[in-house]
Amino acid sequence: MHPLLRILYAPLFCFGLIGLATWLVGYRQLSPLWLLPLLLAAILVSQLAERLLPYQRSWNEPHGDGPGDLLHALVNESLNLVSLAAVPLLAGWLPSPVLWPTHWPLWLQLALAIACADLGITLMHWLSHRNALLWRLHAVHHSAPRLYGFNGLMKHPLHQLLEAGAGVLPLILLGLPLDVAALLAFAIAVQLLLQHSNVDMRIGPLRHLFAWAPLHRFHHIRYGRAGDVNFALFFSVWDRLLGTAFHRADYRLSDADLGIGDRPDYPRGYLAQLVEPFRRPVSSTPVPETPEALRSIQQP
Repeated sequence: MHPLLRILYAPLFCFGLIGLATWLVGYRQLSPLWLLPLLLAAILVSQLAERLLPYQRSWNEPHGDGPGDLLHALVNESLNLVSLAAVPLLAGWLPSPVLWPTHWPLWLQLALAIACADLGITLMHWLSHRNALLWRLHAVHHSAPRLYGFNGLMKHPLHQLLEAGAGVLPLILLGLPLDVAALLAFAIAVQLLLQHSNVDMRIGPLRHLFAWAPLHRFHHIRYGRAGDVNFALFFSVWDRLLGTAFHRADYRLSDADLGIGDRPDYPRGYLAQLVEPFRRPVSSTPVPETPEALRSIQQP
């Protein structure tokens, strides 16, 4: 049974939850607020699956990061709620007619929103690894000493706003409806849980389409620029176009591979992580040497 669960987990988690959310909001006409308990259910399912089918058992144990990760998730999801509340206000300020295809079926509108937002978020993510100021904010996310679902919600709130602005603001200017915006926020949260999951999932050929955990884990390696791969949030095609796609099915990452190589002392506490990007970074630790197995890029 476990081998089958490893194969089915990622598509069931992704399409099942996003499909259920679309049905509840679009076809049962429930309030988007119902997406909050559904997201809590998604987090619980993610944690249960990580216990049942762990990629690394040690990643299920706290590494001094539990309270901080929880605060990151609460703050960042609260920011998402505030952003959603501002959608009608921004729509009222639009100087041009609504260009969003509101006559399309809701599921197709959501698919379009995901594709467009994914491009903007991916490009901001890519830029955050090339601009020193952006990297300071983004480094909070990369300081994680392990990978599990909650890591996807662990971001500096300023970097969260920058990514959201790059991905969602153009859609709002086109007249993105509130229900589609709420579903998009939910889909992003589900994808982040799945992308950072500690489930030993087997995605096979789906890795050519979707940027799930088996690809994204390599983005979190601590060997300097070697981790500048697999930036995409939803669709791995963006990394193919950027030339940053990477996959090694025969390399199993461990605690020793994760984090920021020249900042092993990066703070774990929430408030300290909020302040750290604005401090002058001091480190005498050299970047660890990249293992031989990770030195050559192999297209997934």
